[in-house]
Amino acid sequence: MTQTLTTRENTAVQQWITVCALTDIFPNTGVCALVNEQQVAIFRVQTNGEDKVFALSNYDPFSKANVLSRGILGDRQGVIKVAAPIYKQNFNLATGECLDDESVSVTTYPVQVIEGRVQVGI
Repeated sequence: MTQTLTTRENTAVQQWITVCALTDIFPNTGVCALVNEQQVAIFRVQTNGEDKVFALSNYDPFSKANVLSRGILGDRQGVIKVAAPIYKQNFNLATGECLDDESVSVTTYPVQVIEGRVQVGI
């Protein structure tokens, strides 16, 4: 089955990098992948049996550590988010915006699942 899920619209993707199988990511958790020499946090969110995949920078600007893939997933008023594991700031998985400080955001990456393989766009 081919499934395409993109977290960033209207983004020109020059190349798709396959990082893992979707089944390598437990539902409602994240993993880290090295993509084009950048640490990327990839999250698999499962609701009602449907998978959504998000990719954003693994770098937490508050703790200055590459730890976002280890954050806790949840939602805030319907917005799917990750709480950073050190200081607990919350980031919107779709946009990278910090929900606790609107002046801060992290980079998001286009992501898709093709034939069960997670791909990140660069």
